[in-house]
Amino acid sequence: MSDKTLVNPNLEFIDEVVGLGGDSLKKCFQCATCAVACPIAPENSPFPRKEMIAASWGLKDRVVGSADIWLCHECGDCSTLCPRGAQPGDVLSAIRSYAITEYARPKKLAKMVTDKSKLGILTAIPAAWFALMAIITMFFGGAMEKLFHVFGAHWVHHTDAPIAQARFISSWLVDLTFIPLATAAIVIFYLGLKRMINDMHENALAEGKTDKQDLDIKELLKTIPAVLPKILKHKQFNECGENKARGTAHMMVLYGFVGCFIATTIGFFLLYVVGSAGPYSQINPLKWFGNLGGILMVLGAALMIKDRLGKDKSSNYKDWYLLGLVILLGATGLLTEMARLAGSTFGTYLLYYIHLIMVFHLFAYVPFSKLAHFVYRIVGMTYAEYANRQ
Repeated sequence: MSDKTLVNPNLEFIDEVVGLGGDSLKKCFQCATCAVACPIAPENSPFPRKEMIAASWGLKDRVVGSADIWLCHECGDCSTLCPRGAQPGDVLSAIRSYAITEYARPKKLAKMVTDKSKLGILTAIPAAWFALMAIITMFFGGAMEKLFHVFGAHWVHHTDAPIAQARFISSWLVDLTFIPLATAAIVIFYLGLKRMINDMHENALAEGKTDKQDLDIKELLKTIPAVLPKILKHKQFNECGENKARGTAHMMVLYGFVGCFIATTIGFFLLYVVGSAGPYSQINPLKWFGNLGGILMVLGAALMIKDRLGKDKSSNYKDWYLLGLVILLGATGLLTEMARLAGSTFGTYLLYYIHLIMVFHLFAYVPFSKLAHFVYRIVGMTYAEYANRQ
């Protein structure tokens, strides 16, 4: 007698996947063309066919906790060859967005970040905060000097340069804003990824996709060096056919962020360890990494937009939010520097103010936005490597 399985569909899950960009989900008639077409799917239990079936039936637990949704790089081969126009790549992208919201906490904020009607309030918060920081810096410097003196620190960081961002908003206030935000983002990622890894292992055991019965976190971490080259070289993108060129744009944005991170690290070291305050010379390595990083971010995001518009690719709010954020981060950083070099005090401070708002978006909302895909995908790929994906 055959085993019986009770299917209990989660209709709310289906509706949310559709709302997140998977509106073509119900067009799938399970022909398996997508699984055959995918150049990077494992031969055993390939994706995305099984994910399309599970999602259309509302089997949330079966698909959200699967590592396979993170192995998909949305190259578009499956969507191009689908005879029904079910767009499996877009559906898996929607499922990944749902998974991020599912694992991230607080959930209310996660849902706000994916809701375009909440963009105004999410932007007004940092706008008001940095306006307050500017008022404190420009009008209450004496009081802040006395306060910092109590802790044995100097309030003023800027040099004698006629235009310096620290004259507008103190470096102390900027760093005392972003360090806690970065720490909170790391904690949120840690808690979410911890739940995700446990779910992936349970899913892999249930579907026979791993030969490891017990989850060993130490061994999992040792697998990271084997996965990093694939990420840094964007190997999976190079195996795709339909949208292979997307790999170049993605690499530009990735290395753009890396360059800006290095520049920020150098700046932090110079300011708080060496005691050298900006603005810095154009030959300073900080400028090399920062400028190159900003240029790569802007160009990479612009190429992604060109690709989406040129191919009439399906996009929704989460896609445009990320692309807009990346371009504004890079552009406002570069333009702030240009305005300062041109001697425009108002232009420098206005652009710097906008730049800080964008950085706030990056730090405060990254665990809930599409940019979080990068972190979750690395973990998904690492788990698949560790688990000897069968």
